[in-house]
Amino acid sequence: MALVTSTEMMSKADKNGYAIGAFNVENMEMVMAVIKACEELNSPAILQTTPSTVKYAGLDLYVANVAAAANKASVPIALHLDHGNSFELAMQALKAGYTSIMIDGSKEPFEDNIAVSRKVAEACKPNGIPVEAELGKVGGKEDDLECNDPGYTDPDDAVKFVEETGITSLAVAIGTAHGIYKGEPKLDLDRLTEIRKVVNIPLVLHGASGVPDETVKECIKRGISKVNFATELRIAYSDGIKDYLKDNPQAFDPKKYDAAGMEKVTELVKKKIRVCGSENKA
Repeated sequence: MALVTSTEMMSKADKNGYAIGAFNVENMEMVMAVIKACEELNSPAILQTTPSTVKYAGLDLYVANVAAAANKASVPIALHLDHGNSFELAMQALKAGYTSIMIDGSKEPFEDNIAVSRKVAEACKPNGIPVEAELGKVGGKEDDLECNDPGYTDPDDAVKFVEETGITSLAVAIGTAHGIYKGEPKLDLDRLTEIRKVVNIPLVLHGASGVPDETVKECIKRGISKVNFATELRIAYSDGIKDYLKDNPQAFDPKKYDAAGMEKVTELVKKKIRVCGSENKA
């Protein structure tokens, strides 16, 4: 089927108490590996690219890549701009054919975050493209994204933010971080519960790579409808290639070692789909 927006899949997840896995992809091989896992478990999914990934290959190439794979897929696939860092990039992604957009103004003052998020939401609305924004700051580093001063999402601020921006989903900061955790993360689950009580749009969990599965499941029970996975996928893909080259040091065909990386990614994505509860929800 053709690329779809994330609207319907996230709405169903929100109403039925599961989450959609959102998987960051860096190349053609990771795209194919993620979709293979989704087809095997009959799960919808969101494929994502960050600004640094976009810089690496360009919006048009990722759209063409994911759209071609989605056209052959038997499950719904959306293409999402993850952590869009400017109105201009968000509009470029919209024009290129992305079916879901995130604008991340979380590093800006509260009113400035509202302003840029509202501007993107208003621009995307006529095209029926959903918009995610972030309130609070998810710590850590992923790609070129770094936050050394994380801040939690305030429920009262969340109400105002959602009302004034017109966004369709909200990424919340409850103690997760991008990248690799040095210890087990301590999440403010009660804060998540309070946000869910007062916000009526789907909530998103960033920085889930490395968060224990049971904790992710508890977040979903408390209202998370989309869970982002990035670092773990990169590690899995790289580990597959490293293992293959260690056993086959004379290898020179990328198709051989890329296949080993893809297998690791598919295995990991299937595990995350089950954690999210989206198996057989396509």
